[in-house]
Amino acid sequence: MKLSDFDFALPEELIAQVPLPERDQSRLMVVDRSTGKISHDHFGSITDHLACSSLVVLNDTRVLPAKLIAFKKGASKPLEMLMVQEEVSGTWKVLLKGLGRLRPGQEFLLDDGRVTAVFLEQQKDIGIFRFSPGGVVPELMDKLGKVPLPHYIRRNQEDEELAKLDRMRYQTVFARHSGAIAAPTAGLHFTEDTIHRLQGKLAYLTLHVGPGTFQPIRADNVVGHKMKSESYIIPVDTWNRVVRAKQEGAKVVAVGTTATRVLETVDFDSAKTEDISGWTDRFIYPGQTFKNIDGLLTNFHLPMSTLYLLVCAFAGKTLMQEAYMKAVREKYRFFSYGDAMLIL
Repeated sequence: MKLSDFDFALPEELIAQVPLPERDQSRLMVVDRSTGKISHDHFGSITDHLACSSLVVLNDTRVLPAKLIAFKKGASKPLEMLMVQEEVSGTWKVLLKGLGRLRPGQEFLLDDGRVTAVFLEQQKDIGIFRFSPGGVVPELMDKLGKVPLPHYIRRNQEDEELAKLDRMRYQTVFARHSGAIAAPTAGLHFTEDTIHRLQGKLAYLTLHVGPGTFQPIRADNVVGHKMKSESYIIPVDTWNRVVRAKQEGAKVVAVGTTATRVLETVDFDSAKTEDISGWTDRFIYPGQTFKNIDGLLTNFHLPMSTLYLLVCAFAGKTLMQEAYMKAVREKYRFFSYGDAMLIL
């Protein structure tokens, strides 16, 4: 299965650079897999498209303000550290340009020299750094961190007003558990009113979105791509509600590709008495079957990305190609701050 088979032309002007004034003002494309029908609506009307018995599962991870500015000791050029995950207290996995040129023991300064980060080792494309004083990184992110926006959203680093907007809007209204370096963007369309109108239908799980979700596929044959593991937790209440929905024939609708990958990683074979946690490196591409979800709410994704392959797997490549062509023709807004698609 060639990666090039999942390419498509996307005009750059369709890549959304800022969120709409209101979250639920986004457009909603509705795709019916059984009939092939494609229709158009607005996200505020999503309740009209969900069956009364549907269970809607959302990812409640919270995005960290994980971009920090650092200076190599003795140098004046600023560098951007992306804090990925804490290994042990004070030691973090970090993404940093030029990682291959660093030597163990090299020091970096943050917060006007009040914080030191020492490079320990490189693990593939991740750097391991020890920060001192220990335990300072969460406080530092709250104080100085920037939201880790995707590369296709361009920002003037001096625009503080836009930075404040991103910090609020590149976060779902239901975010609870901190740990992600990217938002589960299908959830960005939900407002408190939407949550209220869907009361009783909603369930939550947590997958802390890491670099693996957006890592480019570099293999010519997509089957050769390997995703990085990301941690998840499925609360026992959510687990048992999914089990019950499947037993009763109710539709399980995943909000986003991250929730989908968690739901398709596990077997909801019986009720549980405690939360389920683990790691997933599940890569879903055409040819695989779906055992747990019946519907998917998602945004419009990058060509040749793992996310686009997932929706092609769920809805069929031909139908998705048609839907994306219509989205381009109708000037839908693409990617993280863009419009939504509901596949049923």
